Amino acid sequence: MVCYRCSVGTDSNRHRPRYGEGREALLEAAIRVVARGGLRQLTYRAVAGEAGVTHGLVAHHFGSRDALLEEALRYALAKSVATTSLESGTTNIADFARELVATVRADPDLQAFQYELLLEARRQPQLRRYAEELYDTYRDATRRQTKALGLDDDAFADVVFAALDGVVFQLLATDDADTADGTLERLRHLISNLLTQASHP
Repeated sequence: MVCYRCSVGTDSNRHRPRYGEGREALLEAAIRVVARGGLRQLTYRAVAGEAGVTHGLVAHHFGSRDALLEEALRYALAKSVATTSLESGTTNIADFARELVATVRADPDLQAFQYELLLEARRQPQLRRYAEELYDTYRDATRRQTKALGLDDDAFADVVFAALDGVVFQLLATDDADTADGTLERLRHLISNLLTQASHP
């Protein structure tokens, strides 16, 4: 694992991430800043401090706070969807959402960043397009996964997503992995029963 907080001493002798690494390092830093302090804490200086670079480098990479936020959201979405098995295409119900709890606990800032954005969108209408994009991405991924399992029902897929969303939120708030695992097991059981009914009308 590359350490992006790689510098000691004054700003003048800090190592800057290489260009290819730099954007990702700054996006990860932006996610941590928001997850830990809320969206209103997202500034060039805060991200630069978290990443161990100068704030001018953040401005150079993104140009505006809105661009930084938008890229951080898309980065978080892509990483989150990929790591929560929603794009696995599994046809085995036992595998569905198996890694969800472990993934959330391994990188809670990734999910907290997204919830912070959703909460702030309630206060700032200009952020609602980001909230809509977030939910659309997860709904679409859940629909693809439930179709892969054999349930071609978008309305039911949306219910599954709502359940997963609730599990993640509760896990972040309580860190109660046992309850989350139990809920996911009951969800898998429900889907399995529906698959059985669909195959034996």
